Amino acid sequence: MQQDAIRLDGKTAIITGGAGGIGFATARLMTMRGARVALADIAFDRAQELARQLPGAIAVHLDLENETSIEAMVAQAVAEFGQLDILNNTAALLDPALAPLDGDVEHMGTDLWDRIMAVNLRGTMIACRAALPHLRETRGNIVNTVSNLALQGHLIQAAYSSSKAAIIQLTRAIAASHGKQGVRCNAVAPGMTMTAALFEAFPAPLREVVEAETLRDQLGEPEDIAEAIAFLASPAARNITGQVLVSDGGCASHVPGIDRFRSFFSGDQT
Repeated sequence: MQQDAIRLDGKTAIITGGAGGIGFATARLMTMRGARVALADIAFDRAQELARQLPGAIAVHLDLENETSIEAMVAQAVAEFGQLDILNNTAALLDPALAPLDGDVEHMGTDLWDRIMAVNLRGTMIACRAALPHLRETRGNIVNTVSNLALQGHLIQAAYSSSKAAIIQLTRAIAASHGKQGVRCNAVAPGMTMTAALFEAFPAPLREVVEAETLRDQLGEPEDIAEAIAFLASPAARNITGQVLVSDGGCASHVPGIDRFRSFFSGDQT
């Protein structure tokens, strides 16, 4: 193993959702560690603006509902860089206007369910499928960004959480089927992360509930998730595949209602 195994010198990466908070933080960190990156996003103008801030980066238009667009993303990155070493699937359907509609199953609209599955799950599968022949050549790897909601039940986001849980199984399937060909596949499960999309979709009272259950003194930031993704994508993680790394500040690691217990044992029982 190289001396500084978290470095990504000579590596190339596609980051879907590269114009978003976690996606751009990941692109920036991978660039700092020596990689060349393609920021793929449906918000192409924003992706172009951000790519200009990173040496050697390019922007690629991506529509995860369009199979041709996904395949063209991979082809364009390979044509530009000459190889592909890392695919990070971070893009997901997080439209604040749709968030209130993704509630419990009894009240779930079929069209909304189908669209979330098409973008999050089907789009991720197609991206992996298109990338795998190139990753096999470079002994590269995939890091899928999922969610801690893929591992827990909730009152809301039944479609979103189900799509992310399915991506965990997709991650394991790829790790099993392509591991002997030199391709690793892992997932990172963020908790509630302080991105612009979060502040649009979740009002302060809901954020405060999650923050109270977090074992850190604040919610995670995009840079925290980027560190987990970049680690799994690096040679330092060469013995890790088929795994889910939870980066949620310990939110899912403890007994229910820990904030109430904290208040009780501190003497504040109001």
